[in-house]
Amino acid sequence: MKLYVVGLGPGAPEQMTNRAAAALEKSDVIVGYTGYVEQIAPLYPKKKQISTPMRGERERCRIAVEEAAAGKTVSIVCSGDAGVYGMASPVLEAASVYPDLEIEVVPGVTAACSGAALLGAPLSHDFAVISLSDLLTPWELIEKRLACAAEADFSICLYNPSSKKRADYLQKACAIILRFRSPDTPAGAVRNIGREGETAAYMTLEELQRYQADMFTTVFIGNSQTKMIHGKMVTPRGYREEA
Repeated sequence: MKLYVVGLGPGAPEQMTNRAAAALEKSDVIVGYTGYVEQIAPLYPKKKQISTPMRGERERCRIAVEEAAAGKTVSIVCSGDAGVYGMASPVLEAASVYPDLEIEVVPGVTAACSGAALLGAPLSHDFAVISLSDLLTPWELIEKRLACAAEADFSICLYNPSSKKRADYLQKACAIILRFRSPDTPAGAVRNIGREGETAAYMTLEELQRYQADMFTTVFIGNSQTKMIHGKMVTPRGYREEA
């Protein structure tokens, strides 16, 4: 009985780690959100593939755990890293009733890392990653986290910055951060990381308030020391200059 929780990385197959590919190759069954299963389906045509809709996380976990408990080697997949807004936590919770089930979490490249690489080096010092989705987290708590991260001068990476139901959430987040940060602070947004239509845009924090983001966008806001160098966002490592 073996269950892999596999982070597929930002999107393109070549950006999947060798360890992730090896886990999928060893598996009898691949379980995941429909879009992610379709993404890798051509690579593993002989595997049993089970997919569920976007909000079917609990069902996906239940299916994967039960398939593994029945004696199969199973991979449940997600984008990015399995432990960063991924499937590792719900899978481990779902598997708590199967103490003999072996679970291996296989890391992947999360959007914070792959998006930062497109923009330059915005996360080279201490940073915070905050999701603006209030589906599972109250907005009041998200506001507090934004304010605390901004006041502490972290570089900030925002996941899930906007959606049809949360069209103004990025604007609201920027307003909170602007209480502690200059309007000229470098910022950037990347969309469709590692997939067709990948784009990267640079702007100031003030301009970011008017940027039209969506659920495929990851946003980066520099700290007080972040600067633009030859068109790239750079947050210095923070080394003190020798006297």
